[in-house]
Order: sequence, then structure tokens, then C-alpha cells
Amino acid sequence: MTLAQRLRQLPPERLLGIRRGVEKESLRALPTGGLALTPHPAALGSPLTHPHITTDYSESQLELITGVHASPEGCLDELTRIHQYVYRELAKAGDERLWVSSMPCGLPTDETIPLGRYGSSNIGRAKSVYRMGLGHRYGRRMQTISGIHYNWSMPGLSNDEHFALIRNFRRHAFLLLTLFGASPAVCPTFVEGRDHGLERLSPGTLYHPYATSLRMGRLGYQSEAQARLAVSYNGMEGYAASLHEALTQPYPAYEKIGIRNLGGEYNQLATTLLQIENEFYGTIRPKRVIKSGERPLHALRERGVEYIEVRCMDLDPFEPVGINAQTLRFLDVFLLHCLLQDSPPDTPAEIAELGRNQHHTAAHGREPGLRLERGGHAVLLADWAHELLAECVPIAQALDAAHHSTAQSEAYSAAVAAAQAALARPSTLPSARVLAAIENDFDLRYTAFIRHQAEATRSQMLALPWPAEQQANFEAMAAVSWRRQQALEAEDTVDFETFRQHYTSAARLTV
Repeated sequence: MTLAQRLRQLPPERLLGIRRGVEKESLRALPTGGLALTPHPAALGSPLTHPHITTDYSESQLELITGVHASPEGCLDELTRIHQYVYRELAKAGDERLWVSSMPCGLPTDETIPLGRYGSSNIGRAKSVYRMGLGHRYGRRMQTISGIHYNWSMPGLSNDEHFALIRNFRRHAFLLLTLFGASPAVCPTFVEGRDHGLERLSPGTLYHPYATSLRMGRLGYQSEAQARLAVSYNGMEGYAASLHEALTQPYPAYEKIGIRNLGGEYNQLATTLLQIENEFYGTIRPKRVIKSGERPLHALRERGVEYIEVRCMDLDPFEPVGINAQTLRFLDVFLLHCLLQDSPPDTPAEIAELGRNQHHTAAHGREPGLRLERGGHAVLLADWAHELLAECVPIAQALDAAHHSTAQSEAYSAAVAAAQAALARPSTLPSARVLAAIENDFDLRYTAFIRHQAEATRSQMLALPWPAEQQANFEAMAAVSWRRQQALEAEDTVDFETFRQHYTSAARLTV
């Protein structure tokens, strides 16, 4: 069946049933462009239990989470409100602001980067120990990279359809890195002491001249150990088996680190290749809302895929909350294309090929004449990208038709047209615009540009209307979250080691 035939079989009500949410990470930074080393602000609530404001790896790294929304505008409106509250509370407490780039601000020594802290409950301690383990395994600097995750669902999809979508997403994710990558340069503190292969633009800036997303390249969320994991996405059984093995088989390098150090403090949660499921890096994940205390892999096996999580989107420093509605609409179209197009099974050879394509696009995606691998043959990135965008046009038209009663009746087609125009003029892509600003307006200094954008964003957010009712709502949420954390701490009935052994046991992945 062709893509067009599959599209015709999708009734408008299913297209209208698409739901989305955003998780957005940002470092807290000082006006100087250095990392803020202060604790997570208490006024923002408990990072363990707050539904919308938490921390990612570091105590200095906020993660802002929306609910589930029927429209891109609804999603971004909520994300904006969360930002407004955060900026206002940061302003009350001092002069910190959010770093608006995926690649970090000026970083201190690796061991000085503070790990996220979540209180004294067993689950809170486990989250901190997990982060300690990530630091031992990959270094803390790598964990300070920030991004945007797009959670997406459509009613009526089976497990097999979700995995077919994921396989095609992995094949075509180079298009998203090209169109929306916005991290072509880094501060040298990020790669201090590492072989990085970057070119020096100035004493304060390293880059690749045609890079799109260094965050998604060899310097980003990469792991030599995980590179040996040729995880297949051909179905739930194979995917779950791959993760199960990585979560249960000891890994020699991590056995050397040990669970605890000589002083009895915890180094990591486990000595397996993955401590927990979240440690598995990828551009996309099948997801399921979990029950309290449940392992994510068990939830997937037990109840199937509920939504997918797109993980390859950079923060756009030109957008106040890091992403805009047009980009979300393009993601909707792109994900539907991945769902509707034929999706043959993946193979170990293809998985390796896709990894190479990702690295080439991340480091050199705007280079004229760049070729990627497609089924063992070389193909121009630009030609492949134009082909995919042409196939997206009827999908966008179908989405516009389904939304005919709204004011944004042709917004999806406009999103695809904008992508086609940007691809035709690479100088207009976010990664090119970032480099142009650094080179032309900020004396070749990456941090100077991002500091400027961070200050402008802070001023813009603080100037937006902020009703007293909104302030009261967020203050109430923060207070409730602290009470929930205290309740969790009071409920613990076993010591942490007993809890750790139980949580990381192989039985928890299947029962």
C-alpha cells in the first residue's frame, strides 16, 4: 500500500486526536555566562514531585514539562507560563537566567558540576545515585547538554505501528537535524581535556563551519559502551530483549567502578551496561506512562507503547521558549510521514549506517554536496531531504483539511513550505544563523551571543502579563510538591540498599 493510500484511510477524527507535550531542559546561568552553582530554588517546588518543574542531570539544569495538549498553541502557551513563573522567581532570588542554547555555558571543573538532589526518600536518593553513575561513566560535562523532547501520540496505533514509525524516524532524522539543529559551536570548557576535532573560531569558541547540531554528534550524548548495543526496533519483543540484556548483564568497565566507593558512598545504581532504562540514548523512544515504582520496560511489555518521545531537537536560541508552533506542526507532519511510509525491518548493517548518517549530518549537515548512506549507496543529503519534504506535502494538506474549522486552516502546509524554503537557502537555517550572529555581531564569541539571547529572552518573559491568579496557582503547586516529597520520605520502610537491590533486580523488568 502506498503512502497516499494509507493517508486516505486516516479519518479526520484520528488526525484531530493527535496529542503532544514538551519537555524542555535549560541550565541556570550567571550574567557572566558561567554555570550557576546554587541549589534548585525552593520557590520552584520539589524537583522530585512537581508536575511541571524539575531538574534533569544537574541541580543547575531545569526541566520544564507541559501537560498533554490538542494543539501546538496550547502546548506552547503552557510552556510559556511555566517559563514566566521560573523567570520571576529567579529574578526575586538574584540575577540568574536560563541558558538558551543546547550546548552549555561556561562550565567549572567536572567534579564541581552539582548533581540533582531530590531529598532523603529512597526514590529521591536513587535519582541522585543514578546521576552519580552517569558522571562516573561519561563525565558530568556531557550531561549538561540541554534539549527539547517532543512527546507525541495518535489514537488507535498498535505496537507494530509505533515501531514502524520509529524505524522510519531513525532513517530520516537527519532531516530534523538539518532543518532545526542550532548548536554548531561550543564553549571550550565543554571539551576541556578531550579529543574533540573541532576548529577554533576564536579563543572562546570552537565549531564546525557546516555543523547543524553538535549536541547530536560525537561530542553530544554518545557512549562507546552503548555503541555496541545494536538495538532493533523491529517489534516489542526484540526491543525489550535488547534493553533487558543491557539492564541485567554486568559490564566490566562499570564493575571496576563498583556500586560503592571505599568510604561506603554510592558510585552508581548498578554495574550493568545501563543502570536504568533512561540511560539508553537515542533520537527517539517508545514510551508508556508508568505506575508508582514501576520499571518503564515492564510497563511497555505489560501495556504496550502509549506515545513516542522525539529526543533530537535542539533549543532554538532565537525562540523565547526554545521552539515555536510552526516547528511543532512540522514534527506532526514528519511523524505521520514516518508512520505512513513503508517501513521494512532494520538490520545491524542499517543501524550502523544510520549512526554514521547522524554523525555526518550533525557535524557537516550544511556542507554543499554532502552525501549520506542510503541502503549502501551514497545519496546527496539535499536530494534526499527534498524528496522527503515533497512526500510531506499531502500529509500537511490532510492535517489542514481536518482542522478546517480553526483559524489556522493552512498552518501545516505553511510549516512544510517553510522547511522547503529553508532547505533551499541553507543560510536561513538556525545553525547557520547562530554562526552568522557569532561571527558578525559578537566578535566570534559563542558565549557572548548566547548571553545576549538569554538576556533578551529574560526581559521578554518578565515583560509579559502575569495575573496574580497565575502566581497563586504556581505557588500552590510548589507547596503541594514539597508536602508530597515529605510524605514520600515518611513512607519509606526499608533501608536504601534493600530498595536499590529490589528496584534494579531483573525480576522487576518482567513482573
